[in-house]
Amino acid sequence: MQALSAIAGSGALAVMSQPAEAKDSSELPPPKLALTGRDAAGKSVFKSFDVTSKVVEIDSNPGLTFYELYMTEGVPQLTGLEPDPMLKGTIGFPGPGGTMFRLISYPPRRPEGYKPPAGVTFESGLKELSDKLPGMGDVFDRSAPGMHTSDTVDYGVVVRGEMTLELDDGQKVHLRQGDCIVQNGTRHRWRNPLSEPCLMAFVSIGGKRA
Repeated sequence: MQALSAIAGSGALAVMSQPAEAKDSSELPPPKLALTGRDAAGKSVFKSFDVTSKVVEIDSNPGLTFYELYMTEGVPQLTGLEPDPMLKGTIGFPGPGGTMFRLISYPPRRPEGYKPPAGVTFESGLKELSDKLPGMGDVFDRSAPGMHTSDTVDYGVVVRGEMTLELDDGQKVHLRQGDCIVQNGTRHRWRNPLSEPCLMAFVSIGGKRA
């Protein structure tokens, strides 16, 4: 294995970029989530406003961090009394009709000569992904490291930093802060071209492959 690197929208590994001095992703403040609902009288209330308890760090790819914010299954009932679904854990991708809302912090472009942590292989990196985000490691193409395909429509936006989205046959688009993507269940990978972390927001909607 050459190297393990960032993931994807909503989730996945990307191929390791090359040279540059990396800024420590710990310099970035963790995002907070304002979660609303209703009280017993039906009045709108804030149930919480804090950093999500589901912060998933991928040790095999230092700096790759998932902020798991919220998920739904089927058609939401909108009572406002539902418990926080993240108390049950998290998932890699939602099933048909479900949704997953997450932020992903991608590590900076690695300096020349960078090596992954001792003992890390491509397969062990994917296993860690699936252990921490069930099913996520299963969507990766073993013949083209970083390429992956999920049965979801992914809405994504670059919150800060920049990112390159690569599709089949090397087609690429360079995304800057504020740029958005809609990923229609297509094969792709992500590359951070800068020497600073990139934070992206994703909402994934589970679908069925025709």
